[in-house]
Amino acid sequence: MLKSCYKKGSLEAGCDEAGRGCLAGPVFAAAVILPEDFSNPMMNDSKLINEKVRYSLRTEIQKEAIAWSVAWVSNEEIDRLNILRASIMAMHKALDKLNRCPQNIIVDGNRFYSYRSIPHTCIVNGDGSYMSIAAASVLAKTYRDDYMIELHKDFTEYRWNANKGYATKYHREAIREFGLTTHHRRSFRLYGDQLYIKF
Repeated sequence: MLKSCYKKGSLEAGCDEAGRGCLAGPVFAAAVILPEDFSNPMMNDSKLINEKVRYSLRTEIQKEAIAWSVAWVSNEEIDRLNILRASIMAMHKALDKLNRCPQNIIVDGNRFYSYRSIPHTCIVNGDGSYMSIAAASVLAKTYRDDYMIELHKDFTEYRWNANKGYATKYHREAIREFGLTTHHRRSFRLYGDQLYIKF
């Protein structure tokens, strides 16, 4: 069971992103404020649970959360800013959209830029440790997956409905055969059989 909160007695927002390592599409982020007594034994890092459980958890999160929001930053902005800065920008945009202002913020990972004057704590593997970060992970992942499935309808040759824009063998081969779309990240480049991320 994940921990209910990092700082008891405070309105705490958990933040996480999805799509950081993709070759195509935006990076999504979510911010979630859960009740301190929220509990669900299935809650975990979205990468460690299957699709059916993720979508079931999304329904519960949206019903039970004190506040939640999802935001994204485009592939063009990722190329302009670099993926780290774009991921943090997406988290800031998600925090902007919350209808309650958190008193502190916990973030998955080890890098974050201060948001307003609200204290924040970076937690490596936070999405496998704290309920609110895991919830943010689930929302960011499922909303991004929905977005990529919609994009797939116009770009079926890349199979984004299956790979969601990640650098699978099929996706890399499709890029070599068909080239880049307007949704691909130009700063994420393929050389031979290797993927290099340039900042």
